Amino acid sequence: MNKTVALIVAAGRGQRFGGEIPKQYQKLRGDPVLRHSIIALQQHPDISSVRVVIHSDDLELYQQATMDLGLGEPIRGGDFRQESVRLGLQALTSDAPHRVLIHDGARPFVSAAIIDRVLGALDNAIGAVPTVAVTDTIKRVSGDQITATEDRTTLRRAQTPQGFRFAEIVAAHQEFSGQNMTDDAAICEAMGLDVANVEGDVHNLKITTQADLGGTSTRDTIRETRTGSGFDVHRFGPGTEVMLCGVSVPHSSALEGHSDADVGLHALTDALLGALGEGDIGHFFPPSDERWRGVASDQFVEYAVNLIKQLSGEIINVDITLICEAPKIGPHRIAMKERVANILGVSPARVNVKATTTERLGFTGRREGIAAQAIANIALPTTE
Repeated sequence: MNKTVALIVAAGRGQRFGGEIPKQYQKLRGDPVLRHSIIALQQHPDISSVRVVIHSDDLELYQQATMDLGLGEPIRGGDFRQESVRLGLQALTSDAPHRVLIHDGARPFVSAAIIDRVLGALDNAIGAVPTVAVTDTIKRVSGDQITATEDRTTLRRAQTPQGFRFAEIVAAHQEFSGQNMTDDAAICEAMGLDVANVEGDVHNLKITTQADLGGTSTRDTIRETRTGSGFDVHRFGPGTEVMLCGVSVPHSSALEGHSDADVGLHALTDALLGALGEGDIGHFFPPSDERWRGVASDQFVEYAVNLIKQLSGEIINVDITLICEAPKIGPHRIAMKERVANILGVSPARVNVKATTTERLGFTGRREGIAAQAIANIALPTTE
């Protein structure tokens, strides 16, 4: 199993921010900025542990910010960022992980989707960096004079967490120790190692000035968790297979319905719509509409997913329960889990599919049909 450790760099002094305490310990919605960053990484299912690099003067602030989070001892940083990262990596070598994510302590809005993309890219690359497009026109200047307009089409703004295979990033930091490069990807590049570009998120802001803590852009990226539930039932009819969670399962009967009657995906669609407060599947895809006759139910789920994306939201996790005496779900559960994850565009670690019976009670006990229930948790920006 590949172990992944998140290394948060929080040893900076934040000179542009000003104030009596460093920006990573300033309060954001009642908690220190650093605490938000730590929790966002701790909650990701593929991250084994989180370690933090701090300034030696900030131990008391760190202890207050991380109280009850169950972290190990902080790592003392250096005089500049590159040195702090090197010291942090060095502290991990006694129980070296396979992969490491290096994240800025003052970047509290990192999403699970960004982490998924960075970790996924490490399957084929030494390093991976989330970036976002440069939307402003870029000017080159000399003093108070503009000297040129740069082509922005190939420019991207780098974010964190930046992910790396551990052995390679440790070697790169040792090779270029003392160079004071601006990020860890630059060290990999100098080493001649491949670094993948993955899509970042404009909401993944780094707190730089005091205005960032009180500005509209920061308030918009504070997220709240919404939960929705779904339930659906379909009776058996003539046929030789059933569609369940996007997977064809051989059976002595089929499920009857206007679409492909995928009871699992129908329940999931309702759960996602419920989390959004957007009614139910019948509102958007009524059985009286011939457009939906016989269609694959993944279209319904994808519609709900697109609604979430339009609101700059993300799916945290989903849990689907199939209720039936037959067919047996166990042999197909992994395939269902992976298919649902693919439809949602999330890691399989964020999807659970399970089955139960009703002990031969009721219509499912009499093998007249299949029921399904689903729960979905999503995160949405809020301005409250």
